[in-house]
Amino acid sequence: MLRLGIAGGIGSGKSALADVLEAHGVVVIDADHVAREVVEPGEPAWRALVDAFGSAVLRIDGSIDRQFLADVAFPHPPNLRRLNAITHGVIGRTIVERLANLSERHVAVALPLFRVEHRQIFGLTEVWGIDVEPGEAVRRLVTFRGFDENDARTRIAAQMTNAERAAIVDVVIPNNGSLEEFQGVVSALVRQRGVGD
Repeated sequence: MLRLGIAGGIGSGKSALADVLEAHGVVVIDADHVAREVVEPGEPAWRALVDAFGSAVLRIDGSIDRQFLADVAFPHPPNLRRLNAITHGVIGRTIVERLANLSERHVAVALPLFRVEHRQIFGLTEVWGIDVEPGEAVRRLVTFRGFDENDARTRIAAQMTNAERAAIVDVVIPNNGSLEEFQGVVSALVRQRGVGD
């Protein structure tokens, strides 16, 4: 059984890696998707965010204005710590619950903020880290996801470096070239672990 952790910062290519895994039959739980779900109106993290950051964090429809929250949190370490304290616990618990309810043999968890303790929390058998140069990550975020360049750089600066990530993962996968090259490397790794198509 493969229970894989995917570690990579914003713009690194976690979604592209997840696509390859899913094509090989691996179920992927993406912490970024879970993070969006747990702040929906009525969810516990939604109330805590409004209490912490005020009603200015809400859109007209009552949903969290994610861009406003990012603008308030990422450039200011105390605000980012507050945001993380509110969301990380509920995200982690949600992922643990989903893992417990899965019957599939091979599962991966995509974690933009991977920490060593996630191995035990999620029962990971292996962790793959994606290594992308910061300038390339910024280019991707601006070109493909419509980020403001300063916002992209601020978010990347708030995350661990490639060297810090490489020190705590089992496999480092470079992703500075073409999508096809990256997909080929990932597919080879999946096949080496005996995961079928």
